[in-house]
Amino acid sequence: MFFAPRAGLSFLGPFCRRLADALQSGIDIRSIVARESQRARGAARRPLAQLDEAIRRGDSLTAAFEAIGEFFPPLMRRMIEVGEATGRSAEVFAQLADHYQLRRELRRAFLLSIVWPMVQLGLALAVVGLLIWLLGVVNAMTGGHVDPLGLGLIGGRGLAIYLGAVGGVALVAAGLIWSFRRGWWWAARWQRWAMRLPVVGRALRDLALARIAWALHLTMGAGMDVPRALEISMAAARNAKFDDDSIALRQSVAQGASIAEAFRSLSGYPDEFLDGLAVGEQSGRLSESLGVLSEQYQRRARDAMAALTTVAGWLVWALVAALIIVVIFRLAFFYLNTLNEAARWR
Repeated sequence: MFFAPRAGLSFLGPFCRRLADALQSGIDIRSIVARESQRARGAARRPLAQLDEAIRRGDSLTAAFEAIGEFFPPLMRRMIEVGEATGRSAEVFAQLADHYQLRRELRRAFLLSIVWPMVQLGLALAVVGLLIWLLGVVNAMTGGHVDPLGLGLIGGRGLAIYLGAVGGVALVAAGLIWSFRRGWWWAARWQRWAMRLPVVGRALRDLALARIAWALHLTMGAGMDVPRALEISMAAARNAKFDDDSIALRQSVAQGASIAEAFRSLSGYPDEFLDGLAVGEQSGRLSESLGVLSEQYQRRARDAMAALTTVAGWLVWALVAALIIVVIFRLAFFYLNTLNEAARWR
């Protein structure tokens, strides 16, 4: 289950857009899904074949998507249920397409901004590896044992150990990122910790609030009952802090509090977000106010991603600088010790 394929953003955006356009054109859902199944490639082929089979069997769109499992994200499956129940499936798919397109753009901007620091880190690590190998060549030629790095890694064997260590660290980092994206339970502790960091915490909060406002706009606009809308919208944040708040929010609403009052009773929500909810409820135009909030926080999400990119870039730069400084000092001390030894023998 943990290793089952899941749809990526590059697939979800265009897929939802094609479904929205086809439904708006009046094409039957069976024909739409059959066509998508025929054009599917790679990891999407089997899930879409199962979706096509379920639709042909007479299952509802909601049941068909649920039967596939985790290939499609939970938010998408919940919103399909909303769209089908309210007769607004085309609109829901269109907004899902915009949502996944925005997320893809944010991710692409982040990756492009981090490429050069990562290249520099790779070059610095490669230089250290080359130095380790060259030390082995020099020692073999002179019959000595020169180790200016002081790591005990020399020659081919030392290079193999070094590459294994670097590869191990890279695998651990990749595993952590993968587990966060999969939403493993133990990652929640790190998410809560990250929310308390000065710059990173605010960026993560703005990204989460953009998703919450967007999901609330969709669910409330579709006429969903408030507790269910809050449950889906808080889950859309994909953040443990907001998962924790979801239960308290629904309890407050069940006890008669308004949505704005329920959010205001919790900590960590900015005044402009709370004021937008309050104005929307007081004016009877909550869905419209949530739409405005969603647009505002989508703009903030871009700024938040830029902030995260800056932080990540500086962290990589700091790692490169630390690596270079350590190597330089090691070589400098080795050179000075060599000079001292030579002076002592005179």
